Amino acid sequence: MQIIGPDLLVFGVDDVPACHEFLSAYGLDCAEYTPEKGGTYLALDGTGLVIRPRNDPSLPPALKTGTTLRLQVLGVVDAAALDAVEAELSRDRQVLRLADGSLRTQDDQGFELAFRVSTRKPLDMPGEKVNAPYAPARPANALGVTQDMPAKPRTLSHVVLFVPDIDGAVGFYRDRLGFRITDTLTGAGPFLRPQANPDHHTHFFIRTPPYMQGIEHLAFHLGGPTELMLAGSRMMEQGYESFWGPGRHKFGSNWFWYFKSPLACNVEFDADMDTHDDDWAPREAPMGPEASQAFLMQWRAKWAPGGGPGGPKG
Repeated sequence: MQIIGPDLLVFGVDDVPACHEFLSAYGLDCAEYTPEKGGTYLALDGTGLVIRPRNDPSLPPALKTGTTLRLQVLGVVDAAALDAVEAELSRDRQVLRLADGSLRTQDDQGFELAFRVSTRKPLDMPGEKVNAPYAPARPANALGVTQDMPAKPRTLSHVVLFVPDIDGAVGFYRDRLGFRITDTLTGAGPFLRPQANPDHHTHFFIRTPPYMQGIEHLAFHLGGPTELMLAGSRMMEQGYESFWGPGRHKFGSNWFWYFKSPLACNVEFDADMDTHDDDWAPREAPMGPEASQAFLMQWRAKWAPGGGPGGPKG
């Protein structure tokens, strides 16, 4: 299955204005918004989030747990790939072909899914460059960081779901949709990537009791760790609460910084994720701090040397 990954995530939320303020501060571009109806928020390549009031009748039904995630829209490479998804999933469930050509169905856990030919726009943007001895470097006089440099989400990276049935979730995405397992955290669950995307993962499943089923976090890619540190610091300066980070994961190698959000899930910045092909041999490690991060830092307000971060000593 030539699936690229999530194009859009659709939410039904309790506080639309608070979500609007959060996602605007996060750096997504607001394509349309009203406090009564919600809005659409896009990364630079056109992937993004749709926010609606929880009781909006246009939303798919919520899971019994009340999770705010109401729909995942997965992009595929072309019309033939869309037809292949329809043929495969129609064997054992209802798959609707909507007027816009997209497909609608459910996975084996009850999460609502849509599939469409991806509308993401290719970006002609360089990644972050570093100066290292004897290696290609930034051009002379090109600065590595400035306080006002842009740090905007480039593309929707991944979604992490709480699922009560790990085997069922993996079986659907791997066996029916052709996702590959890249690595597994024992006691939690696997990381998966679709065939048409080399990223370490677009989905990660965490085993939980049924009453917790829903979304744990979502993430967007930035252009590098400097952008991540700037974007996260700007969130902190606006009063948003850090949940985890900044740091760097082991599985996937991506830099991370998670924030608590009014979407009732965490929202992550990430950067510099590993990419893989079918020659990759999946790894496995017990879930825990040693497996989940190579290192972890903590943000604090700026300070200058002169007696330590607490200020000069009298």
